[in-house]
Amino acid sequence: MAKYLIPAVAVILFFLETEFSLFSPIDINGQREYLVPRFVILYLIFLSIYYDKKRAMIYGLVFGLVYDIFYIDIIGLYTFLYPFICFIAGSTVKYIHQHLVVTTTLSLLLVALLEIALHQFFLLIGYTDISFTEFLNHRLVPTMIANSVFLIMLGWTFKYLLEARVLEKANQSII
Repeated sequence: MAKYLIPAVAVILFFLETEFSLFSPIDINGQREYLVPRFVILYLIFLSIYYDKKRAMIYGLVFGLVYDIFYIDIIGLYTFLYPFICFIAGSTVKYIHQHLVVTTTLSLLLVALLEIALHQFFLLIGYTDISFTEFLNHRLVPTMIANSVFLIMLGWTFKYLLEARVLEKANQSII
């Protein structure tokens, strides 16, 4: 059951990102704040840490390519960054404790790395002209807050879903 639930959750999160992006930008005290939901990459980071780095990188490649095709004009940006972030998460797990708080913190740091890399790339090719300070204040911080709330609400669910799949896989190999 969990075998099919893992990719199904990723697909659902991919579509939920689109729905939640409709809430952005928001005006707070006359300032326009941009909230960018990063549900899929957060889920893939958890997949990389609690289940299988290789599978997370494959899912990252697929969802990165789909994201590139549907949402931006540059094919390859998310296709490269999603598996790369999964690789970093899976490689880091050897050196850290897999406690939910540590995993959540690592996930948020990796999302911040993703956002900064995207901003720098778009700045390099002239797709955006906002300064790093403006990016930090009006996009990165609100994005991190929104994704923190998402992880606080669903991080434990991701962890237990993936651990259930590990147990299911182990039981199948015993039989």
